[in-house]
Amino acid sequence: MTTDARWVDLLPGLRLVVWPVTTTIMAAARADAALDDLDDSSPKEMLAVTMAQAVARRIVVDWTGVGDGDGNPLPVTPEGIDALLNIWPVFEAFQDKVLGPYLVLDAEKNVSAPSRNGISTGATDIAQPAPDAAPTALPG
Repeated sequence: MTTDARWVDLLPGLRLVVWPVTTTIMAAARADAALDDLDDSSPKEMLAVTMAQAVARRIVVDWTGVGDGDGNPLPVTPEGIDALLNIWPVFEAFQDKVLGPYLVLDAEKNVSAPSRNGISTGATDIAQPAPDAAPTALPG
């Protein structure tokens, strides 16, 4: 992991310059207004795309291989990032090559169930209750 922006080859001819996915980036993405449009009945796939777009809008600073119908290069814009990630192979590559390394690190340190808003109210309790037992005196 690095703290510098880096080039990522997403697909042949498509490259992005991205900043690292930091705690601040993830917190801001979780608070993104686009997530407010989703509710508990929204498909998890929609949540995944919306969250990836929220992160991408914060970390993508440049690209090559993105153009209009005439082949003219387009500047990086929030709307352009959202449109780009609405293309299935691009979304999959972004998940794999940009978000994937950070999600693996997060999963290794955090065994709690993920929650859209970052709090544990939606998590499932898997711990078994401790049996009732009389306290015992410590030796010595």
